[in-house]
Amino acid sequence: MVAALIAGSLFTKQLLWTPISAINMTDIVSNQFKMSNASFSGTDTNGEPFYIQAASGRQEYDKPNIILLDKVSGTTTRISEGKKIKDDITANSGQYNRITKTITLTDNVRVDSSNGDKIRTEELVIKL
Repeated sequence: MVAALIAGSLFTKQLLWTPISAINMTDIVSNQFKMSNASFSGTDTNGEPFYIQAASGRQEYDKPNIILLDKVSGTTTRISEGKKIKDDITANSGQYNRITKTITLTDNVRVDSSNGDKIRTEELVIKL
């Protein structure tokens, strides 16, 4: 196959070169894995369901257990005084730690609960 590529370029007399200076190595090393419209769901340690969605997610090469999230939204269910309460959550960014099974939401975090509670904060840690 390599021979065919070389021969093809000789017949067309066109070679496409990408100069090394045009390659952004920082971006390649920093963002080894990217997802669009990333989502995951499951049950937390109490057996209650959760659902998390992000406009984009990425992993950095040197931090394989952390998933960085942008424009995060989701729902969690918790039990308070014997009643199930659904929390609708949004944030501009977040991090999911696969080892500790925590999501740290940051930047304009909003929680609206089915019981009427509302939280507005800059950081919220959720243990799944």
